Formats: sequence, structure tokens, C-alpha cells
Amino acid sequence: MKQITKAVIPAAGLGTRFLPAIKACPKEMLPIVDKPTIQYIIEDSGIKDILIISGHNKRSIEDHFDRNPELELNLEEHGKADLLEQVKAIADINIHYIRQKEPKGLGHAILCAKSFVGDEPFAVLLGDDVVYNDENPCLKQLIDVYNTYGGSVLGCQTVPQEKVSSYGIVASEATAAERIFKVNDMVEKPAVDEAPSRLAVLGRYVITPEIFSILERTEPGRGGEIQLTDALKVLAKQQNMYAYDFIGRRYDVGDKQGYLEATVEYALRREDLKDNFLEYLKKVVK
Repeated sequence: MKQITKAVIPAAGLGTRFLPAIKACPKEMLPIVDKPTIQYIIEDSGIKDILIISGHNKRSIEDHFDRNPELELNLEEHGKADLLEQVKAIADINIHYIRQKEPKGLGHAILCAKSFVGDEPFAVLLGDDVVYNDENPCLKQLIDVYNTYGGSVLGCQTVPQEKVSSYGIVASEATAAERIFKVNDMVEKPAVDEAPSRLAVLGRYVITPEIFSILERTEPGRGGEIQLTDALKVLAKQQNMYAYDFIGRRYDVGDKQGYLEATVEYALRREDLKDNFLEYLKKVVK
């Protein structure tokens, strides 16, 4: 099997739930403590060859991952070696960009990556989902499943019944391996009483390249957009597809509650912040 060496990050969405903050700042650049959300996603991927599907008003993403000689010189002159190292490391990742010129949905965004991916399996990481696992990153877990079983792998977790209408839900059957399920079907945002399970796809995928020919034939679906879920349903009929119940704390940073939880919990994991910040929180909640 070919190895996973490329990742695609769709980042063309408007993120209107965070207006007015994102009027001039892409939602992917909203910071969790002191690092943009998209940087957490890229660093946790472990992949060095990444395509970002961008849109209008997303130029600051490109600027962030570019070199900034003036800033680097300033940090060097002031002896801020740690910060200088961090800033240089950001620019070391091999990032490509292409613009999704029309808002035709997630499936269309992935189709924009066809020439970048070619005939290789690839990873997809959605910008609204940050997953914390400091020992075994989420995408690495999915890649391990792919390396063992082949076929596309969907990163999933079980969600409360009342939340199933917010996600793509998997109909599956158990395999001999713990946490790994064979996908039979998928339903995009089903009604609560019609969901085939509570196993939801949460923003991480390993997908085989056959998805592109399917996407080219996929008609607009829910919301008048080309849905990735619709194409994955077809792919699951053609070849084995697996849902993996990944291990990690997942944050929906496209939601204000999820974003706040991520900010607080990432701050509490920082040795330089946690003690004083925890004392502050204790005072606030009295």
C-alpha cells in the first residue's frame, strides 16, 4: 500500500458563528491561547506536505506560515531565541494553497485537491476540530488503521443521541479489532429518531484516491452543496471502509462553547500558565 504523505485542510468556510470576530480574520486563525487553531491541526498531523483549500479573505493564513525576516531579525537582536525558534519552525512546513472559488461544499473543496493528491491515499483534517492526545495524535491513529487494513478510515467518536443531527453518522458492524468498525452506510445530519447509530464522523479522514472520480459525478445534495458524505457512501460500496473510534479529547472549535473549552484546557496544560490561571479560575467560579 502507498503511504500517507499528504494532507488536505479545507479552510474556505466563512465561520459566521464567530462574527464579528472573523469579519477580517479567518476563523482558522482564531488563537487557542497563543497559537492559531490551524497551527494545532497542522502540527498534530505529523505530515509535512499539506494543501490548504482557502477562500476569500484568507491571506493571513498564508502570511502566518511564511517567513518573516523583519520579525526574525527583531527577535534575534533582542535575544529571544525561544520565540525565534518557534517562528522559524512555523515556516518549515511545506504548505501549498489553492482557492475554492465558489462555496460548493466540502465535497467540492476536496475535489479541488485532486491534482495535488494524484493517485495517492491522503488525509483530510477539518479546521473546526482540534483533537488533543499528547501520546498518540489522532491522525496517526487513523494512519495506523489504514496501514493495517487498507481502505479509507473515518475518525469517529460516539456522540449523545440529541447531537446526532449535527454530524455525519455511520452505520457499521463490529470487526475483530477493538474500536474499529466496517462502514456499511452513512447519513449526513439525520433526524434524532432516524440515526443508524451514535457514531459520528469528527473531522479526520484517511481517504483513497478513488474518491475523486466519485466526487466528479456527485450531484449537489443537502444545502445545495456537494457533500463529501454522499461520495464516501458510494466509495464504501466499492471498497472496504472503516470507522475508527479514536482516542483523544476532541474540541468543536467552530462552536463558541467548544472554542472556550479548548482555550481553557490548553492553557491549563501549559506549565508556564496553569498555576496562576487555575488560581484565577477558582476565584471566578466562587
